[in-house]
Amino acid sequence: MKTILQVISLMLAVAFLFSSCGRSESNKTPQEEKKEKDGSVTVETIETEAFKMDYCRFGRGGKTLVILPGLSIQSVMGSAEAIAEAYQLFADEYMVYVFERRQELPQTYTVFDTARDTAAAFKAAGLGHIDLFGASYGGIVTMVIAAQYPELIDNAMIASTSACLSDEEYKTIENWISLAKDKGAEALYLAFGEAVYPREVYEQSKELLIDAAKTVTEEDMERFVILAEGMKGFDISGYLDKIQCPVLAIGDKSDNVLGASVMEDICRYMEQKPDFESYMYDGYGHAVYDMAPDFKDRLLNFLKK
Repeated sequence: MKTILQVISLMLAVAFLFSSCGRSESNKTPQEEKKEKDGSVTVETIETEAFKMDYCRFGRGGKTLVILPGLSIQSVMGSAEAIAEAYQLFADEYMVYVFERRQELPQTYTVFDTARDTAAAFKAAGLGHIDLFGASYGGIVTMVIAAQYPELIDNAMIASTSACLSDEEYKTIENWISLAKDKGAEALYLAFGEAVYPREVYEQSKELLIDAAKTVTEEDMERFVILAEGMKGFDISGYLDKIQCPVLAIGDKSDNVLGASVMEDICRYMEQKPDFESYMYDGYGHAVYDMAPDFKDRLLNFLKK
């Protein structure tokens, strides 16, 4: 059950508060300085002229890995410790950053808006020559950033994502939006877990999902709907040739959110790119990035080439 709890917390972000949340990098306490040296997690806020964005970081290495999470009902900053534990494989070689979406969302906020603001946050944080990994929604944003801001990215890795969301592929997300508006957090969490995880994990995790739903606020639901609606009609397939860096794409044949064909489409769009690699699992579902035991090894092996 502990493993399942960690998996659920990574994707669904059962929130808890960090005392360092909201502090800028320039105002770190001595305790935070020690945490950074030890490779522990710090949660901070980057501020630009247009917005504020939360992020966490951990690790001891000289390279930079940035992780962009998938669409979540609550902020993933509440699961910063669990994320750091899950990605400890990278901690010796990398300083690992995990970026949220901006704090204040306009009523209309597309994936391209997310990519623009995330790239601006990278620049404000002084990050460059980034190895960038995005899962699901984060994978979509990763592709946009790699295409539009190639000077920032050295390597791009994407999982369980799409370069072009058709109406059919958007149906599951559309159902989530409807549940968020009409049925409330519990119904949304259960539908979310059922679609994202393999049946066995979902069945064993229902009580955890129901408990997580009790912590959801009205603001959480509003943010979720805005981000989910901003995915409708997304299409970057015609611009993938602008991605200059090496790319690794990973999916699963039993993806019940987007379907396996979306990853196959990405492979078809990018098959002529000499530094493109792909791999398809079978049986782990949409959350293959949390479920497959060797998933993170594949990422690290790709980065070492």
